[in-house]
Amino acid sequence: MTGAALTHLIDQLPQLRGRAHADAMLAPTTWFRVGGPAEVLVRPADDDDLCAFLAALPPGLPVLPIGAASNLIVRDGGVPGVVVKLARGFGEIRLEADGIVAGAAALDVTVAEHAAAAGLAGLEFLSGIPGTIGGAVAMNAGAFGSDVAGTLDWAEIVTRSGEKRRCGVHELGLSYRHSSLPPGGVVVRARFRAQPGDPATIATRIAEIRAHREATQPVRARTGGSTFRNPPGMKAWELIEAAGCRGLARGGAQVSTKHCNFLINTGGATASDIEGLGEEVRRRVREASGVELEWEIRRIGVPGAPAGPATLPHKENET
Repeated sequence: MTGAALTHLIDQLPQLRGRAHADAMLAPTTWFRVGGPAEVLVRPADDDDLCAFLAALPPGLPVLPIGAASNLIVRDGGVPGVVVKLARGFGEIRLEADGIVAGAAALDVTVAEHAAAAGLAGLEFLSGIPGTIGGAVAMNAGAFGSDVAGTLDWAEIVTRSGEKRRCGVHELGLSYRHSSLPPGGVVVRARFRAQPGDPATIATRIAEIRAHREATQPVRARTGGSTFRNPPGMKAWELIEAAGCRGLARGGAQVSTKHCNFLINTGGATASDIEGLGEEVRRRVREASGVELEWEIRRIGVPGAPAGPATLPHKENET
């Protein structure tokens, strides 16, 4: 992608009240801190801005929405087309008597905290999910025995053609870590059910979830969420452990020694290091158990140079 091509693309985009940047580096916005640029990164001001922008956008141009990039590998070659990232205009949280309405850019943990302060129970699990509400809906995120599918009433989605729809939970095709959103659709808002509860009890549960994550997951490392989906009736981390992959490294990427269903950037990893390490883990698990692990982390963009061989370090180098 040359500078001329980038300028040509951004010059042909429709106007919006938000911001658009050519050749925008995505690595600083991702939890892994790796990856190439977005050809154009768009931050619409609000729902109406997003609808008008997508309606006027050439229909063949690829559009990819991202959230907090907590469960995402942006490949080193960057992302062609338009990347949409929702910001302040999509972060509103509104409390209701039996639930909560949250903008797609609201952090999951913030929604859980608002519910707790209002004495609304049933959404504590959101405090254990890194990322935003939009991403949580798009992947039917879950943790600690609950998931989005079990608590969601509806989600508002802006389609690729710029139409805003309110879809009931039954229309979204939610299954384990999966949804069936319209192609190019962007979640902008969602409503979750909750029940009256004791604020102190709810806050205690959130504190327990945080303490458990801190004790068992590499939350202070440059990492993403769980790397692979749990196969039916199995735990991905147990399969990875049994295949001898705990601590396995490739370039600057490593399988966490704290929780081996997490990959971490130890400081100098490329996206190719991280993705290549994940593929090596999949290969070793397949050879050891016959189980084909499926990625839970999304991988987007154009691959860069191939990663080098994987090795098992002699000592912990996780930070």
